[in-house]
Amino acid sequence: MTASLYLIVALGAVVAGFVQGLSGFAFGLVAMSFWAWSVDPQLAAVLSTFGALAGQVIAAVSGRRRFDKALLAPFVIGGLAGLPIGVWLLPRLDVPLFKACLGGLLLVWCPAMLMARNLPRVSAGGRAADAIAGWLGGICGGVGGFTGPIPTLWCTLRGFEKDVQRAVIQNFNLSMLAVAFSLHLGTGLVKLAMLPLLGIVALAVLVPVLLGARLYAGISELAFRRIVLSLLTVSGIALLASSVPVLLAR
Repeated sequence: MTASLYLIVALGAVVAGFVQGLSGFAFGLVAMSFWAWSVDPQLAAVLSTFGALAGQVIAAVSGRRRFDKALLAPFVIGGLAGLPIGVWLLPRLDVPLFKACLGGLLLVWCPAMLMARNLPRVSAGGRAADAIAGWLGGICGGVGGFTGPIPTLWCTLRGFEKDVQRAVIQNFNLSMLAVAFSLHLGTGLVKLAMLPLLGIVALAVLVPVLLGARLYAGISELAFRRIVLSLLTVSGIALLASSVPVLLAR
């Protein structure tokens, strides 16, 4: 492994850790924008999952993370049910087409929400609808490792206050990432040779996650909504950028 690889991995983890500390999600999206060009895809997937999990653990132990267990439970239960489905679908699904559809949805819907002065709050469906959002997030996590976009978009549509939304997404992602990394370990995707890079990622996210969390404490509800929707829009662009060239080349 070259020194440039260590530098790129560390830089991606630093920036992604800060964004995750601020928003509660999006580590993989940001890190992959640095790693996709020079890091082996399998290695990048392991590092992304581990880095996101490390960031969530750091956030959890560095401060009191208050959350409503009754509100969170449907998301987590749905996500845990969806993860194995996503893993099962992965070798059977047209992943580029799936990513293009999800990216297109985010790219159309999220900017429209950004431009709307008053977002309509969705109250229908109750806990069952929350479980479905978690289930879809779990499936997406099993297919491509992006557990956050759909549950985050759903929480925004629900009109949750920023502290409530961030708590739900952080704890949902923590649960999903713990299971996903356990699957990586169980299936042998985590190799002994990866340990130095995993250590670099763990060290690189430590301070940025805390800085992002500190900045979060000082932003308004409106600013947080704009940050979340902007990140979801960028997620859509990234998904389209990685999938459309593959589809066009067929």
